[in-house]
Amino acid sequence: MREVTPAKRRAPVLTVVALTGLDRTVEDIAPHSCALRPAQSWVEELVDADRRKDEFLAMLGHELRNPLATIRNSIGLLQSEQAQTSAQRRAQDLIDRQVRRMLRLVDDLLDVSRIRHGHLSLRRARMDLRAAVSNAVETLASEANQRRQQLSVVLPEEPVWLRADPERLEQVFVNLLANASRYTDAGGEIVISMDLQDGHAVVRMRDSGIGIAAHALPHLFELYRQADGADPRSRAGLGIGLALVSQLVQLHGGSVSAASAGLGQGSEFTVRLPREAVAAGDRSLS
Repeated sequence: MREVTPAKRRAPVLTVVALTGLDRTVEDIAPHSCALRPAQSWVEELVDADRRKDEFLAMLGHELRNPLATIRNSIGLLQSEQAQTSAQRRAQDLIDRQVRRMLRLVDDLLDVSRIRHGHLSLRRARMDLRAAVSNAVETLASEANQRRQQLSVVLPEEPVWLRADPERLEQVFVNLLANASRYTDAGGEIVISMDLQDGHAVVRMRDSGIGIAAHALPHLFELYRQADGADPRSRAGLGIGLALVSQLVQLHGGSVSAASAGLGQGSEFTVRLPREAVAAGDRSLS
């Protein structure tokens, strides 16, 4: 057997090949690495811009809410005066409705910011879900009447007990009802019903409005997403209300969905909330 001398060992050759390949690899990657740096900086700038946008919207909401609250209080004082003409009363009612609408929008804007930054907490209590729905209907009844819409409510005779935040659930149904009213023609119909299924309370809100295109349904609850379509009212919203509805319902361990047969066929929104004493997966933020 021939003796293999150190000079004939193949390890050095393999080492040279490996190092050569590595050098080539580094040479190939280096230009791409430099090219990735601007992209990474661009992403960081986008994230920072998004953060500053949220901070601006939150600040704007706070700045708007204070004067609106003062205006609303002043309207209350004017409405208490005994001697008023019918024109004055109509003007004051109109101002009151518009201020209430602006306050709801500002509150939604603030709540979206709170949820995105993890600053919104639920004040859970034992509550009757029927009360949240009834309060929402009372809040929006005047607007529905102004639009000559028929509003029907069908609720169970017995209490529907949940452990939830009454104010936040009322906010959910106010937003859904406002959305239904906005996209329903004068003389149209809005029906709210509630029933119990598999340990859940199920609230359905059906309208005879402009409907929802099939391609828009999967994106309906996305933040700042506006409905698109030929109807001029399809861009009446700001894309906040439904996103907030979805987030608040999820915080309660529930779900919300939308269905429509298409444009001109009306729509139906369904909210499912757990009836357990403590909602499964309590995800309220602090």
